[in-house]
Amino acid sequence: MASYLTEPFDRLPFGGADKARRYATERYQGAAGLNWYDCDPTLRFLMRRHLGDGLGWAEPRLRALGALMGGPVNAWAEETDRNPPRLEKYDRWGRDVSEVVMPGSFEASRRELVATSFTRPDLIAEARANGVDPAPLGVAWSYLLDQADIGMACALGTGGDMVVRLTELFAPDEVKERVREIFAAGEFSGEAAQMLTERSGGSDLGALESTASRDGDAWRLNGFKWFASNANGSAFVVLAKPEGAVDGVRGIAPFLVLRERRDGTRNGVRIRRLKDKLGTRSVASAEIEFTDAEAFLLAPASSAGEGGDGRGLARMMELTNGARLGISMMGLGCARRSLVESLCYTRAREAFGAPLDEQPLMRRKLAEMIVETEAVQALVFDGYLGRPRLRVGAALIKLRAARLGVTAASDAIEIHGGNGYIEQWPVARILRDAQVNPIWEGGDNILCLDVRRAIERQDAHEPFLDRLTEAVRNAPAGDDATADLVGERIGHVREAIAKWRGLDRTTAEARLYPLAQYMADVYAAALLLEQAGWERADSGADRKALVARLYARRHLADAGPLRAIDAPAEDLDRFKDLVDGAFVRAEE
Repeated sequence: MASYLTEPFDRLPFGGADKARRYATERYQGAAGLNWYDCDPTLRFLMRRHLGDGLGWAEPRLRALGALMGGPVNAWAEETDRNPPRLEKYDRWGRDVSEVVMPGSFEASRRELVATSFTRPDLIAEARANGVDPAPLGVAWSYLLDQADIGMACALGTGGDMVVRLTELFAPDEVKERVREIFAAGEFSGEAAQMLTERSGGSDLGALESTASRDGDAWRLNGFKWFASNANGSAFVVLAKPEGAVDGVRGIAPFLVLRERRDGTRNGVRIRRLKDKLGTRSVASAEIEFTDAEAFLLAPASSAGEGGDGRGLARMMELTNGARLGISMMGLGCARRSLVESLCYTRAREAFGAPLDEQPLMRRKLAEMIVETEAVQALVFDGYLGRPRLRVGAALIKLRAARLGVTAASDAIEIHGGNGYIEQWPVARILRDAQVNPIWEGGDNILCLDVRRAIERQDAHEPFLDRLTEAVRNAPAGDDATADLVGERIGHVREAIAKWRGLDRTTAEARLYPLAQYMADVYAAALLLEQAGWERADSGADRKALVARLYARRHLADAGPLRAIDAPAEDLDRFKDLVDGAFVRAEE
């Protein structure tokens, strides 16, 4: 007990062993070093559901992955955050080499992650040979990585699938072969980047200025990208306007730019500077200038042989939904990590004669974090693995998940008190990283505009409402009140969409945000009820039904004149059930 009583102030008259144990370093072991698969009952539940009989083959690999993410990858992430990438602009002869030098911690993490990725071709083939669907494994890999380092997730996964798919459709054969070599280790190789944003506008892509000019079977691309993530990659999808195209959205076309030209010489890609960012320091973001860069059109040529068919941006946006789900997973990863750190800290920290996690107000907050995190987990996993894939799904999921990552990290800092505000503790970095998620791949307003397009052009709300109705039908028996409430709200969402479609254009746009939030609320509640049905069938338990009930009560129920102050305190009465189903240590 006296081993840490070494400083003079530890021997003050009012000190003692009882107070000293409150700040004993060894008591504050957070998520670092834990196996993040073993300590996550919700992930194990979802893997049982989505892998079925394949879980026996997959689980040893998932367990090894959980140890890797909670151990070395998390430690490397902390080191890279303290020692981020740097730019070597010129070589010793003064030539512009624009080389991004990544820290050793980043390179070590990337090597290990690429070697163990659940999306690498050999593992996918092995899984299928054993009758295992590889898709849930890839989702679990991203979910666990995003709890350690969303910057690394961005560095490994920025547009790899987009680059490969568009190249295979439109690029010359010799370029296709080169791209296949670059991505031989799988789409999560860290070699891709997409470059859209310019100084003239972020989301307003129609205002971009980059220009492409035909040069034989290729193009010469000139322009300046203001915010390009993964600048150390090898293959870039770049938006530009072919010379002579209209100056607007229909004039935009996507181009492939490789770091080297086909003849092996360095391409015209110049890095002006790396961005000094708030967070996600493990992904190198830069300002990039293209000077007569060799480029290849990633779209069908027009009938006149000019650049693109007018659908370049639309085609990119179709692929953007996958990227939005990736950002949603990052938000979920930040929320999950914040929750685990908060649960660990409140078990160890004591105040007013008891551990923090025994205080009623703290239990209320922790219960809320558990419920909100599991609601977003249901959304994100449905976005990846649900059928059918919903046209409005990605926008609604990102709207909710990206924001939760920020609020959960902020809650975790408050729970840690002053310690949470200190960079030596883990949650400060999580908040800095999480703040980018609402920006990447479209902010809230852009997501709402996408929901509008989907409803107006494709009646995408119809399959969405059908999916919600189906989910509620899968709810377990015994809590008809919650199922009835969610079912009623599905009908109300349908009424709200019909009413919204009759508003004048200006008012309708202003009302998009509350409409999208309402849709996301009911979507999450329906999915939690469906999961409750799965849990009942799987184990006979009713914990997910409790989570669904608490979520629906908070987001969908009429609070009444007393604002639900007199509502049942199930979050307190069954706090242990909530926590035990959210997080366990190996020794437990």
